[in-house]
Amino acid sequence: MLKHVKSLSGHQNPVYALANSGKEGIFFTGGNDKGVVEWSLEKMSFLKVLMPVKSSVYSLHYYGDQLFAGQRSGEVTVFDFTTQTVKTTFQAHEKPVFDIVVIPSKEEFLTASEDGTVGVWSLIDNLLLYRIPVSYDTVRAIAISPDGEHAAFGCKDGMIRIYNLTDYSLEHTLEQHTLPVTSVQYSPDGKYLISGGRDAQLNFWSLPTYEFKHNIPAHLFSVYGIAFNPVLPYFATASQDKSIKLWGADDLRLYKILSIEKNTHGHTHSINKLVWTPDGKYLITTGDDKLVMIWSWE
Repeated sequence: MLKHVKSLSGHQNPVYALANSGKEGIFFTGGNDKGVVEWSLEKMSFLKVLMPVKSSVYSLHYYGDQLFAGQRSGEVTVFDFTTQTVKTTFQAHEKPVFDIVVIPSKEEFLTASEDGTVGVWSLIDNLLLYRIPVSYDTVRAIAISPDGEHAAFGCKDGMIRIYNLTDYSLEHTLEQHTLPVTSVQYSPDGKYLISGGRDAQLNFWSLPTYEFKHNIPAHLFSVYGIAFNPVLPYFATASQDKSIKLWGADDLRLYKILSIEKNTHGHTHSINKLVWTPDGKYLITTGDDKLVMIWSWE
């Protein structure tokens, strides 16, 4: 199961964003510090402030030697690792950018915002292709289906909206959460979609029909992150209730709770993001306590 390896300090303020890199053992964080930080898993330490930004960083996404940072200001900054410089900064939305996801097959990327829209951008020149009016309120989270054909948008109005990526048409509106949807994730085998919300619930939707199948009262407060292990049949969830939970991806059973209240190592405040390393060996978590925690698979 999961065991605490190290707690890394360096941030002076809450951390909202976390992303792996294309380089083994390197990952990035961002938050209220107005800078994106690069870390080393090998050294278990802070490496450097990769780049300054004008406002808090709410989302990070790495793809093709570029790191995309979505900010509270509505700006997106793109850092190019080939040239080791900021490639561009542009005003993607009028309000904060909560999530960024790349669609490699289309050479496009999506930005989700508090303004209720999703921006569709060209990966080649970062120009706006479409703006989809998804909700009257915040679009908080994006997930792309494993076959690359659909996008799930988790919204503040409690809905999950499923769009066809061929023509960006709305195909399904999923209603089950009683409060805002804060996280969405497709299972790697493409069998189901999981959604987590401020109602502390995990809901499971079977594919390809998106029929509601199962519900777990998973946490005490908002579910801020869902991450599938890339190698093993497990997924982890992180919550505002300061706990990390490990679940079986096939049987949906709870296998482990990592929380100070359960007398394990844990965060002292809300956990805002979690990612597995690409080899599935480590889980990285971060949140309002300004710490980055590394957990290893035992």
